[in-house]
Amino acid sequence: MKKPKTELGGLRLLHNPITNKGTAFTAAERQKFGLTGLIPDAVETIETQVERVMMQLNHKHSDIDRFVYLTGLLDTNETLFYRVVMSDPERFLPIIYDPTIGEACVKFSHIIRRVRGVYLCTNHRGKVAEYLHHWPDQEIRFICVTNGGRILGLGDIGANGMAIPIGKLQLYTVAAAIPPEHLLPLFLDAGTNNEAILSDPLYIGLREKRPTSEVLYPFVDEFVAAVQEQYPNCCLHFEDWTGSDAVHLLKRYRDKACCYNDDIQGTAGIVLAGMLNALKIKGSTLKNERIFFAGAGSAGIGIADLLVSKMIEDGLNEKDARARIIMFDQNGLLVKGRTDLYDFQQPYAHDLPPTNDLFTAVNTHKPTTLIGVSTVGQLFTRQVVETMAKFNQKPIIFALSNPTEHAECTAEQAYQWSQGTAIYAAGVQFPNYNFNGKNYLPGQANNFYIFPAVALAIYATKAKRIPDELFIEAAIGVAEQVANELLDQGCLFPPQADILKVSLHTAVRVSEKIFKLGLAEIQEPKNLYKFIEELSYKAEYRTFT
Repeated sequence: MKKPKTELGGLRLLHNPITNKGTAFTAAERQKFGLTGLIPDAVETIETQVERVMMQLNHKHSDIDRFVYLTGLLDTNETLFYRVVMSDPERFLPIIYDPTIGEACVKFSHIIRRVRGVYLCTNHRGKVAEYLHHWPDQEIRFICVTNGGRILGLGDIGANGMAIPIGKLQLYTVAAAIPPEHLLPLFLDAGTNNEAILSDPLYIGLREKRPTSEVLYPFVDEFVAAVQEQYPNCCLHFEDWTGSDAVHLLKRYRDKACCYNDDIQGTAGIVLAGMLNALKIKGSTLKNERIFFAGAGSAGIGIADLLVSKMIEDGLNEKDARARIIMFDQNGLLVKGRTDLYDFQQPYAHDLPPTNDLFTAVNTHKPTTLIGVSTVGQLFTRQVVETMAKFNQKPIIFALSNPTEHAECTAEQAYQWSQGTAIYAAGVQFPNYNFNGKNYLPGQANNFYIFPAVALAIYATKAKRIPDELFIEAAIGVAEQVANELLDQGCLFPPQADILKVSLHTAVRVSEKIFKLGLAEIQEPKNLYKFIEELSYKAEYRTFT
């Protein structure tokens, strides 16, 4: 007997992660598209499917196993993936992103199963636009692009860094409900200087050493021009580039394209949000703080620049604002006369006696705020923290480096060594801590409070440019959503469980600033909150008729 031919359309629905519903295809859909017999008999709701996913996740023994499982789910059923993750952001954000993403990056060439996004390498010079056209979707609104030059605290890991753009764009949807069909992760492969990675037989990237900036930048120019031609409404999100490249490329394009660098501006935004709430607890103002940075790379400079902008907004002149910031890197204090500083570090090189000892610098200059962006674990020793507590009733201590082992100090150490007086935040989530009968809630200064909300505002308004004012506005928007009872326990950021609500509120505030600055390409809606809310992605199955 001749077998009937299965309709190709039905298999396409089943095998396409965007349209696949698995056991949730209705009886009518199965009949119409030739799926009967290709799916188990039960017709299930998405809620039942979520229940099964949760059960299977509970059988996994580590977060990296859960990461791999959820990636596989995304590869087969996008809607179910987002329904699961968006159902409990507080549980799943640490799995799909920080801190698990650090381990995923290290193992990326070994755990990759399905290629996601676009890979363009320096060997494609002259044909970048042609190869970018190979991506089928035409309505791309955001491209998150890295060259893997400095991933988290891991350094240069080459193409293994592609896990970061993939994960960052997932946060656009999970944290701000931006539709995933408008998002494209992209890796600009310029090789790697990491010998261990180059010798890995499973490494998926270009096996060459990195070129000089003189060679790299024209390649990036070609890429940016291709994006602007093919996706004229697209925003470029630069992520995890080498420090000097991160700063120079942002400066190169920020007035020519809709772009931002999350490591510089997003990090600065969440630190400013944390500072605003720390100052509420402390009863002080930003312009009265003496801020000491351990780490003077692109993240540290970005934070410092945004704090200076806020101080100027609060009434200080630029010279006095910069004078309130002291920076310290692997070679010591940034002081005049140092010949190893980048151009963007020079404004923070003060006329001070040099020292390369952190404790000596802190003890001498007596800062009120200590910010760690050094990627050096345990840099804030007991002696340093006790010194901060000696000079300040409520010292502000932000240990922002990640993954966890790179944190400058833990929450427990900060609270113990300061006798419970520290106002603390970290780049990773540390558990609650009880000291002398008081419960402390250490906050995570995670960029996902900032960049998805800013992106949602850009998505809604079609903003032409992204000035620093938008990140100041985002910081204020996040900070004002922390209840007093949380502040009383030292928590500086809103609950992660409320991230969608937090992002919507913040996006409305940022959108208002976009309209005020004349950067929007649409007419301002009468009800901005409702307008943005109606653009939000819902993790619900389509009905096929």
